[in-house]
Amino acid sequence: MSDDERAIQHLVDSWLAATKAGDLDTVLSLIADDAVFMVPGQNPFGKAAFMTASQGQASMRIDATSHIEELQVLGDWAFLRNHLDVTITPPGQTQPVRRTGYTLTILRKEADGRWLLARDANLLTAQP
Repeated sequence: MSDDERAIQHLVDSWLAATKAGDLDTVLSLIADDAVFMVPGQNPFGKAAFMTASQGQASMRIDATSHIEELQVLGDWAFLRNHLDVTITPPGQTQPVRRTGYTLTILRKEADGRWLLARDANLLTAQP
């Protein structure tokens, strides 16, 4: 595994740990300012809308596992195909909501050497 691949794996691990801890500031630090997110049933949206939606989920307990299926580094750009399994427990509820599926993420290496999420297509669906 190359240094860039390790750095991207660290970004994914940091994202999951920060999400579980409710640390939105850390998650936002992993996203480029011009990022675009795509999810089924919605128009593409940017970092500000992602932040607003995340703030609305602040009281939820979110736990996720990730399995990177494919990771390709192409200079200062990379993409990863990732399988996620996410469990969300809203406050006051005992029955969690589970979503699972794939994401296709494009990352960009910044001038300071950090990798940031630049584009993300999230295809997770609710599970019974």
